[in-house]
Amino acid sequence: MHPLAARINHLDLEIVGWFGRHGITLLRLSIGLIFLWFGVLKFFPGVSTAEGLATRTISVLTFGVVPANVSLPVLAAWECLIGLGLLSGRFLRATLFLLFAQMAGTFLPLLFFPAETFKIFPFVPTLEGQYIIKNFVIISAALVVGSTARGGRLITDRKAARVAEEIQAHRS
Repeated sequence: MHPLAARINHLDLEIVGWFGRHGITLLRLSIGLIFLWFGVLKFFPGVSTAEGLATRTISVLTFGVVPANVSLPVLAAWECLIGLGLLSGRFLRATLFLLFAQMAGTFLPLLFFPAETFKIFPFVPTLEGQYIIKNFVIISAALVVGSTARGGRLITDRKAARVAEEIQAHRS
């Protein structure tokens, strides 16, 4: 192998190794920061751009029983709890359960309020619709984070992958 190619290959292995060692932790922390940030905003009426849509969705879900002055602080606390759970890395399974339940609710405005979430249903979302649809990425990221809840991790090179396969075959 040419010396320059060998150096580039070594650098690539180092970078990919760093991704493998730190990527899931950074993913967990970034999702946690988003939840904490957006949750805190909901404690201040009129500050969160998602406030109106969120409280109207909860009102529809509860048949108007839960008023906005109750639902908004509850949602804020729920999101902050998810954020703190992800940031701390503690109680990860319970935190992810809360996250997935909250995420299920975030998609309901697409059904309940299509005139507000789509310019042209179902292909051209409004800014609010885009805000909701991006949650597919958060769900996928949470699945990756959840894969570590029982000690899972990324394997970043072929040798480690072979060892993992041998261990798996031995367990079977």
